[in-house]
Amino acid sequence: MRITDIRECTIPISRYADPALPSGGLTTSLVEIVTDVIMDGSPVIGRGYASVGRYAQGGLLRERFIPRLMKADPTEWLSYEGDDLDPFRASDVMMAGEKPGGHGERCVAVGVLDMALWDIAAKIARQPLYALLAKRVYHDTLLPDRVKVYAGGGYPYPDNDTGQLADEMRRIVDLGFTHAKMKIGNPDIAVDLKRIEAAAKALGTPARLAVDAMNVYRRADARVAATALAPMNLWWFEDVCNPHDFVTQSAVASLYPGPLGAGEPLFSEEEALLLDAHGGLRRDRDVLLFDPVHCYGASGYVNIVHALTRRGEGWPRSSFWPHGGHLLSLHLVAVLGLGGAEVTPFAFHPFSTLSKSLPIEDGFVRLPQSPGIGFELNDDIMRAFKTAFA
Repeated sequence: MRITDIRECTIPISRYADPALPSGGLTTSLVEIVTDVIMDGSPVIGRGYASVGRYAQGGLLRERFIPRLMKADPTEWLSYEGDDLDPFRASDVMMAGEKPGGHGERCVAVGVLDMALWDIAAKIARQPLYALLAKRVYHDTLLPDRVKVYAGGGYPYPDNDTGQLADEMRRIVDLGFTHAKMKIGNPDIAVDLKRIEAAAKALGTPARLAVDAMNVYRRADARVAATALAPMNLWWFEDVCNPHDFVTQSAVASLYPGPLGAGEPLFSEEEALLLDAHGGLRRDRDVLLFDPVHCYGASGYVNIVHALTRRGEGWPRSSFWPHGGHLLSLHLVAVLGLGGAEVTPFAFHPFSTLSKSLPIEDGFVRLPQSPGIGFELNDDIMRAFKTAFA
């Protein structure tokens, strides 16, 4: 097989269901990888998109990573038997000549291409991605028929914030979710406590609510927030401080009794190992929120999970809850036996739902049955790809 074309496009995305609300000009990258493999009368196309909440990587894609894939001899990214696409080998092709470190943006560019490559491999195998990954990574494993999910959202609204937040949480419950996550980090902790009270009431209990500080706290503020939140018995307290400030992360872990969440803004196996070694996290309660697309794709994410679950006593796989709201995460949760995945039911359209054919039931969702990742099940996502690459 050969890759005949790789297309990329930048599109705007919003943190809110209403895209008119300001979101800081967020964008993301779409890619399509076209092959010469013909199935059902059409070329097999792999699709991917960069993770939400950051920005597109068009320059890196066009200047470095797409050219490397296009110029490589197919034998460099086919399996050693020469008959199957091997995304693990393709990742090595894309990273050829890159120096260690420097993970900040290139990891997402590689991750979006990695997503499309796994989509191709599963489509050619005529299997959902989780079934293919089970064979490639574990040489078959017992798979669940559904995985746990929670709803991400809860961004501050410019008007009637508390009322709109409570309404959002009620709609989340109506969709079938049992747990949700909201944003905090206001300079006045009293404002956040009021928001948390409203969201928890809508969910029924604070134990079903996680809060995400989006890494805004410095050490003194982090301690104040941790002290104020501790009595609330929240599901978890996420992204407390700068992701590389392991001193503050460790200090908060020493005084906050409930679960902490960390890892979303860390993008490599090396950074994950540093967090484990120096962040003070507790393997009996804390959660790890690495984003698969930010971590060089499924190929890099699998390496992180293996590295952290193999070390010494190791992290339990149930501690991993991949960030991002991706369909991709459902496959990884199923294959790797992770705790569950994030879904963004209202934010980041057109990626704001999984699919109408995948309803949420009591906090779980059934795995997609179509070959590949399953983008073709989501009308909004497919409309975005068709518009971008018409």
